[in-house]
Amino acid sequence: MAKNVLVVDDEPGIVKMVESRLRVAGYGVVTATGGEEALRKCRETKPDVAVLDVMMPGLPGDHVAQAMRDDPTLCDVPVIFLTALVRKQGAPLDEAYLRGPVAGFYYLAKPFKGIELLEMLGKVLGDR
Repeated sequence: MAKNVLVVDDEPGIVKMVESRLRVAGYGVVTATGGEEALRKCRETKPDVAVLDVMMPGLPGDHVAQAMRDDPTLCDVPVIFLTALVRKQGAPLDEAYLRGPVAGFYYLAKPFKGIELLEMLGKVLGDR
């Protein structure tokens, strides 16, 4: 059975690119372009993993992730952050950021290649 991925970014071009790449790879995809919509769709579909942009207007990705952690029905959904706030190696640029509300999540630096996202999804979903 195909794993379902929630893809959230305020840039529609990125959402379409990621959605297309994931569908070709056999994933089911649900998309959102903002944090409030992301939480609603997450609650409706309970995805296997959420791919969230960190910096979005309104409700940013780190707040979405925290709301997911606080929700007993979503707290086990892994989160991969897409962000320009990390180095390519996956280490946050700001160590305080690492210890803050987004500690313990996965990171993929923007810009990223489709294969990098697929590899990260394989790592995150490998045990599921």
